[in-house]
Amino acid sequence: MKLTGRRESTNVDDRRGKSSGGGKLGGGIIGLVVVGLITWFMGGNPLDVLQNADLSQITSNTTVEGEYQPTEEEKELETFCRQVLAGTEDVWTAEFKKMGKTYEPPTLVFFNGSVNSGCGGASASTGPFYCSADQCVYIDLSFFTTMKKQLGADGDFAYAYVLAHEVGHHVQYLLGNLGRAHHKMSQLSETEANKVSVQIELQADCFAGVWAYHDNQMFGSLEDGDIEEAIQTAQVIGDDYLQKKANGYVVPESFNHGTSQQRIKWLKRGLASGKISDGDTFSVAYQNL
Repeated sequence: MKLTGRRESTNVDDRRGKSSGGGKLGGGIIGLVVVGLITWFMGGNPLDVLQNADLSQITSNTTVEGEYQPTEEEKELETFCRQVLAGTEDVWTAEFKKMGKTYEPPTLVFFNGSVNSGCGGASASTGPFYCSADQCVYIDLSFFTTMKKQLGADGDFAYAYVLAHEVGHHVQYLLGNLGRAHHKMSQLSETEANKVSVQIELQADCFAGVWAYHDNQMFGSLEDGDIEEAIQTAQVIGDDYLQKKANGYVVPESFNHGTSQQRIKWLKRGLASGKISDGDTFSVAYQNL
């Protein structure tokens, strides 16, 4: 991505080096995926996580204390995240204005080890997540290393896709989509609620693509290979890909983020049109997602 000279967002809360307790996690893009993969690498069965974990019920009791000294790599990643966040602010402010609405940007929270959010506590192993209770996106920058080493997904636009997806959840929240979907999920069986969860995640993927389309229109930010990086990331975070890699078979009723094909499809859809209306996953029959 071409980000040289781009502004950095000030909507950032740096909590690295601050103590925090454990609790419940609010949800996120690849959090459940990483938990499953970590379980796998430790010799456990990630399907136990993929089938039984609720994104709002993952707990952690990690505590981090002392002054935090970021590495040079982390400093570069921090600048990168601030610039990408600024891009989402510019794009979504313009898109909301077209709809006669006002965009209120989320706060990006940097943490290391563990953090307390409005949705409860989380650890670094759960990955980036969005909490609608405090309208914040949380990320431990070490996740990008995990992403590269354990998921095989790397590249600046792949990282930008992660952030843009979480901001996509914030857009869903502001539009009322997230609240309506969560209310519906609370009235359904686990299997049926998982289907709604897939719709939520695929819409956030599409919104990440919508952001990238308009960011490129505004700033000429995309370079050769960028889109392929994001598509590769979408490929390796599909529920089917991870389950098959872990155990050699898939359990479709446990999917709650979408298959690789679905995630690629909706990301590319947003990238191709730049239209928010093209991300209406809730009006599409589940089998046609």
